[in-house]
Amino acid sequence: MREALRKIDVIDARPAFTQDDADALNERFKGVETSTMLKTLFDERKLGEVAVVSSFGTESAVLLHLIASVDRTIPVTFVDTLKMFPKTLEYRETLIKSLGIKNSNIVQPHESVLADKDANGLRWSFDPDGCCEIRKVEPLKRAKSGLDSWISGRKAFQSVTRNNIPRFEIADGLLKINPLGDWIKDDLETYFEEHDLPRHPLEEQGYLSVGCAPCTSKVLPGEDPRAGRWRGWDKTECGIHEAVTPLPGADDDGTNDPIF
Repeated sequence: MREALRKIDVIDARPAFTQDDADALNERFKGVETSTMLKTLFDERKLGEVAVVSSFGTESAVLLHLIASVDRTIPVTFVDTLKMFPKTLEYRETLIKSLGIKNSNIVQPHESVLADKDANGLRWSFDPDGCCEIRKVEPLKRAKSGLDSWISGRKAFQSVTRNNIPRFEIADGLLKINPLGDWIKDDLETYFEEHDLPRHPLEEQGYLSVGCAPCTSKVLPGEDPRAGRWRGWDKTECGIHEAVTPLPGADDDGTNDPIF
Protein backbone atom coordinates (compact mmCIF):
# COMPACT_ATOMS: atom_id res chain seq x y z
CA MET A 1 0.00 0.00 0.00
CA ARG A 2 1.39 3.30 -1.02
CA GLU A 3 2.28 5.58 1.86
CA ALA A 4 0.00 8.59 1.95
CA LEU A 5 1.71 11.78 0.87
CA ARG A 6 2.34 14.13 3.74
CA LYS A 7 0.92 17.61 3.56
CA ILE A 8 3.72 20.15 3.69
CA ASP A 9 3.07 23.28 5.72
CA VAL A 10 3.86 26.47 3.84
CA ILE A 11 4.33 29.80 5.58
CA ASP A 12 2.80 32.65 3.63
CA ALA A 13 5.29 35.50 4.07
CA ARG A 14 3.61 37.80 1.61
CA PRO A 15 2.51 41.22 2.96
CA ALA A 16 -1.16 41.60 3.81
CA PHE A 17 -1.46 44.57 1.45
CA THR A 18 0.12 45.57 -1.87
CA GLN A 19 0.29 48.83 -3.81
CA ASP A 20 -2.66 47.61 -5.86
CA ASP A 21 -4.67 47.36 -2.65
CA ALA A 22 -3.67 50.90 -1.66
CA ASP A 23 -4.60 52.20 -5.11
CA ALA A 24 -7.98 50.48 -4.95
CA LEU A 25 -8.70 51.95 -1.50
CA ASN A 26 -7.72 55.44 -2.67
CA GLU A 27 -10.14 55.10 -5.55
CA ARG A 28 -12.91 53.64 -3.41
CA PHE A 29 -12.79 56.35 -0.75
CA LYS A 30 -12.11 59.31 -3.03
CA GLY A 31 -14.28 62.19 -1.78
CA VAL A 32 -15.70 60.14 1.11
CA GLU A 33 -15.90 61.96 4.45
CA THR A 34 -13.08 60.96 6.79
CA SER A 35 -15.31 59.75 9.63
CA THR A 36 -17.38 57.67 7.19
CA MET A 37 -14.22 56.17 5.72
CA LEU A 38 -12.89 55.18 9.13
CA LYS A 39 -16.20 53.70 10.25
CA THR A 40 -16.42 51.64 7.06
CA LEU A 41 -12.86 50.38 7.43
CA PHE A 42 -13.33 49.38 11.05
CA ASP A 43 -16.76 47.83 10.46
CA GLU A 44 -15.44 45.68 7.62
CA ARG A 45 -12.52 44.49 9.76
CA LYS A 46 -10.25 44.07 6.75
CA LEU A 47 -7.29 46.07 8.01
CA GLY A 48 -5.84 43.11 9.88
CA GLU A 49 -3.80 44.05 12.93
CA VAL A 50 -4.01 47.83 13.00
CA ALA A 51 -2.88 50.61 15.35
CA VAL A 52 -2.79 54.39 15.46
CA VAL A 53 0.58 56.08 15.90
CA SER A 54 0.23 59.46 17.59
CA SER A 55 2.80 62.06 18.62
CA PHE A 56 0.22 63.73 20.88
CA GLY A 57 1.29 66.99 19.29
CA THR A 58 -0.67 70.16 18.64
CA GLU A 59 -3.02 68.62 16.06
CA SER A 60 -3.23 65.05 17.34
CA ALA A 61 -6.56 65.45 19.12
CA VAL A 62 -8.46 65.59 15.82
CA LEU A 63 -7.37 62.18 14.54
CA LEU A 64 -7.67 60.60 17.98
CA HIS A 65 -11.20 61.96 18.37
CA LEU A 66 -12.17 60.63 14.93
CA ILE A 67 -10.79 57.20 15.82
CA ALA A 68 -12.30 57.09 19.31
CA SER A 69 -15.69 58.16 17.96
CA VAL A 70 -15.74 55.00 15.85
CA ASP A 71 -13.85 52.48 18.00
CA ARG A 72 -12.16 53.33 21.30
CA THR A 73 -10.42 49.96 21.43
CA ILE A 74 -8.16 50.61 18.43
CA PRO A 75 -4.60 50.60 19.86
CA VAL A 76 -2.92 54.01 20.11
CA THR A 77 0.87 53.95 20.22
CA PHE A 78 3.07 56.79 21.46
CA VAL A 79 6.84 56.82 21.00
CA ASP A 80 8.40 58.35 24.10
CA THR A 81 11.92 59.29 23.06
CA LEU A 82 12.76 60.23 26.66
CA LYS A 83 13.37 63.75 25.32
CA MET A 84 9.75 64.84 25.22
CA PHE A 85 8.35 68.02 26.77
CA PRO A 86 6.72 67.24 30.12
CA LYS A 87 3.67 69.12 28.80
CA THR A 88 3.37 66.60 25.96
CA LEU A 89 3.30 63.72 28.43
CA GLU A 90 0.62 65.56 30.41
CA TYR A 91 -1.35 66.24 27.24
CA ARG A 92 -1.24 62.56 26.33
CA GLU A 93 -2.86 61.67 29.64
CA THR A 94 -5.47 64.38 29.13
CA LEU A 95 -6.48 63.12 25.69
CA ILE A 96 -6.56 59.45 26.69
CA LYS A 97 -8.88 60.27 29.57
CA SER A 98 -11.11 62.80 27.81
CA LEU A 99 -11.53 60.71 24.64
CA GLY A 100 -12.01 57.43 26.49
CA ILE A 101 -9.22 55.62 24.64
CA LYS A 102 -9.19 52.03 25.89
CA ASN A 103 -5.94 50.69 24.46
CA SER A 104 -2.99 53.06 24.74
CA ASN A 105 0.64 52.04 24.91
CA ILE A 106 4.10 53.58 25.03
CA VAL A 107 7.27 52.40 23.36
CA GLN A 108 10.71 53.73 24.31
CA PRO A 109 14.28 53.32 23.07
CA HIS A 110 16.25 50.42 24.54
CA GLU A 111 18.40 51.43 27.51
CA SER A 112 21.31 49.39 26.14
CA VAL A 113 21.16 51.25 22.81
CA LEU A 114 21.14 54.62 24.55
CA ALA A 115 24.07 53.58 26.75
CA ASP A 116 26.01 52.53 23.67
CA LYS A 117 25.11 55.33 21.26
CA ASP A 118 23.94 58.29 23.35
CA ALA A 119 25.39 57.86 26.81
CA ASN A 120 25.56 61.60 27.53
CA GLY A 121 22.14 62.31 25.97
CA LEU A 122 23.58 64.92 23.60
CA ARG A 123 23.50 63.12 20.28
CA TRP A 124 20.70 65.44 19.15
CA SER A 125 23.21 68.31 19.22
CA PHE A 126 25.57 66.88 16.60
CA ASP A 127 23.72 64.07 14.82
CA PRO A 128 19.95 64.68 14.90
CA ASP A 129 19.28 62.00 12.28
CA GLY A 130 21.13 59.42 14.34
CA CYS A 131 19.33 60.56 17.47
CA CYS A 132 15.94 60.16 15.77
CA GLU A 133 16.98 56.74 14.51
CA ILE A 134 17.69 55.30 17.95
CA ARG A 135 15.07 57.20 19.93
CA LYS A 136 12.10 57.21 17.53
CA VAL A 137 12.49 55.16 14.35
CA GLU A 138 13.77 51.93 15.90
CA PRO A 139 11.26 51.92 18.79
CA LEU A 140 8.39 52.50 16.37
CA LYS A 141 9.67 49.71 14.14
CA ARG A 142 9.36 47.39 17.14
CA ALA A 143 5.89 48.71 17.90
CA LYS A 144 4.75 48.06 14.32
CA SER A 145 6.07 44.51 14.36
CA GLY A 146 3.10 42.20 13.87
CA LEU A 147 0.88 44.89 12.37
CA ASP A 148 -0.70 44.71 8.93
CA SER A 149 -1.63 48.39 8.79
CA TRP A 150 -1.17 51.58 10.77
CA ILE A 151 -2.81 54.99 10.94
CA SER A 152 -0.80 58.20 10.73
CA GLY A 153 -1.72 61.81 11.43
CA ARG A 154 0.31 63.31 8.57
CA LYS A 155 -1.21 66.22 6.68
CA ALA A 156 -0.05 67.71 3.37
CA PHE A 157 -0.32 71.35 4.45
CA GLN A 158 2.17 70.96 7.31
CA SER A 159 5.22 71.33 5.10
CA VAL A 160 6.31 71.54 1.48
CA THR A 161 7.95 68.15 2.03
CA ARG A 162 4.54 66.60 2.70
CA ASN A 163 2.70 67.56 -0.47
CA ASN A 164 0.35 65.11 -2.16
CA ILE A 165 -0.10 62.68 0.71
CA PRO A 166 -2.49 59.89 -0.35
CA ARG A 167 -5.04 58.46 2.05
CA PHE A 168 -3.59 54.99 1.54
CA GLU A 169 -0.03 54.00 0.73
CA ILE A 170 2.37 51.12 1.26
CA ALA A 171 5.30 51.85 3.58
CA ASP A 172 7.75 49.32 4.99
CA GLY A 173 5.51 46.51 3.79
CA LEU A 174 2.47 47.76 5.71
CA LEU A 175 -0.67 49.57 4.63
CA LYS A 176 -0.29 53.14 5.89
CA ILE A 177 -3.48 55.14 6.29
CA ASN A 178 -3.41 58.95 6.33
CA PRO A 179 -7.01 59.96 7.15
CA LEU A 180 -6.10 63.66 7.40
CA GLY A 181 -3.77 63.78 4.41
CA ASP A 182 -5.98 66.22 2.50
CA TRP A 183 -7.16 68.29 5.48
CA ILE A 184 -6.11 71.93 5.69
CA LYS A 185 -5.49 74.02 8.80
CA ASP A 186 -8.99 75.54 8.70
CA ASP A 187 -10.50 72.03 8.72
CA LEU A 188 -8.58 71.19 11.87
CA GLU A 189 -9.48 74.45 13.59
CA THR A 190 -13.16 73.94 12.81
CA TYR A 191 -13.05 70.40 14.14
CA PHE A 192 -11.33 71.52 17.35
CA GLU A 193 -14.05 74.11 17.93
CA GLU A 194 -17.01 71.91 16.99
CA HIS A 195 -15.93 69.17 19.36
CA ASP A 196 -14.38 71.39 22.06
CA LEU A 197 -11.14 69.43 22.01
CA PRO A 198 -8.35 70.25 24.48
CA ARG A 199 -5.34 72.03 23.03
CA HIS A 200 -1.69 71.16 23.53
CA PRO A 201 -0.55 73.50 26.34
CA LEU A 202 2.55 74.62 24.37
CA GLU A 203 0.60 75.77 21.33
CA GLU A 204 -0.38 79.11 22.82
CA GLN A 205 3.31 79.79 23.45
CA GLY A 206 4.10 79.56 19.72
CA TYR A 207 5.01 75.90 19.37
CA LEU A 208 2.93 74.92 16.32
CA SER A 209 4.62 71.55 15.81
CA VAL A 210 5.91 69.80 18.91
CA GLY A 211 8.52 67.07 18.93
CA CYS A 212 11.43 66.42 21.28
CA ALA A 213 12.24 69.34 23.54
CA PRO A 214 15.87 69.95 22.44
CA CYS A 215 14.93 70.06 18.74
CA THR A 216 11.70 72.07 18.91
CA SER A 217 11.47 75.86 18.87
CA LYS A 218 8.72 78.43 18.52
CA VAL A 219 7.38 79.24 15.06
CA LEU A 220 7.45 82.87 13.99
CA PRO A 221 4.53 84.55 12.18
CA GLY A 222 4.47 83.59 8.51
CA GLU A 223 6.78 80.60 8.92
CA ASP A 224 6.03 77.05 7.84
CA PRO A 225 4.19 75.24 10.69
CA ARG A 226 7.14 72.84 11.03
CA ALA A 227 9.82 75.54 10.85
CA GLY A 228 10.46 75.12 14.55
CA ARG A 229 11.56 71.51 14.15
CA TRP A 230 15.36 70.99 13.94
CA ARG A 231 15.87 74.71 13.37
CA GLY A 232 19.26 75.39 11.85
CA TRP A 233 19.62 71.89 10.43
CA ASP A 234 18.99 70.63 6.90
CA LYS A 235 16.38 68.29 8.32
CA THR A 236 12.58 68.26 8.14
CA GLU A 237 11.60 64.71 9.14
CA CYS A 238 12.45 62.35 11.98
CA GLY A 239 12.65 59.30 9.72
CA ILE A 240 9.29 57.74 10.54
CA HIS A 241 7.65 59.09 7.40
CA GLU A 242 10.67 59.93 5.26
CA ALA A 243 14.04 58.17 5.18
CA VAL A 244 16.98 60.04 6.69
CA THR A 245 20.64 59.09 6.88
CA PRO A 246 22.52 59.32 10.20
CA LEU A 247 25.81 61.20 10.09
CA PRO A 248 28.64 58.91 8.84
CA GLY A 249 31.07 58.04 11.58
CA ALA A 250 28.85 59.39 14.36
CA ASP A 251 29.56 56.30 16.44
CA ASP A 252 33.34 56.43 16.05
CA ASP A 253 35.30 57.15 19.19
CA GLY A 254 35.97 60.87 19.46
CA THR A 255 34.21 61.65 16.19
CA ASN A 256 31.54 64.31 16.01
CA ASP A 257 31.69 65.34 19.62
CA PRO A 258 28.87 67.70 20.63
CA ILE A 259 29.33 71.22 19.34
CA PHE A 260 27.99 72.75 22.54
